[in-house]
Amino acid sequence: MAKHIEKAVWDIASDIMDGTDIELVDVEYVKEHDWYLRVFIDKPEGIGIDDCQMFSEKLEAVLDEKEIIDDSYILEVSSPGLDRILKNARDFEREKGKKVDITLYEAIDGSKKMTGTLTDHSDDALLIDTDKTIPMSKIAQVRLHIDI
Repeated sequence: MAKHIEKAVWDIASDIMDGTDIELVDVEYVKEHDWYLRVFIDKPEGIGIDDCQMFSEKLEAVLDEKEIIDDSYILEVSSPGLDRILKNARDFEREKGKKVDITLYEAIDGSKKMTGTLTDHSDDALLIDTDKTIPMSKIAQVRLHIDI
């Protein structure tokens, strides 16, 4: 059920963004204590609170009209954050040349975590500047790295 709702919300959100510089980054529909519909958006100069509010109001109106979600839920529209998770080819292409933190399902060279600059990607693997090719099948998560 959640994946069906996420796909429907993705399609609606994409239509709302059409013709704007706002990019849809991710949609999550998850049960915590309550149901949460989280929509992550971004744009080249960064997302502000006014962008989130405007988008939230437009999305909420369409969701109410189409009645695709039967449950009570909390709608959250926000930026993906500085340490955003990279999930797809579009994310990897956009963030090429940036430092990433990679968490693995199984260790490579004795470690389940590595950090490096993303130099290339394919459907099957990521390449980082340490000349390591990491198979996608071994990757649990990729996030942008934050230097503190």
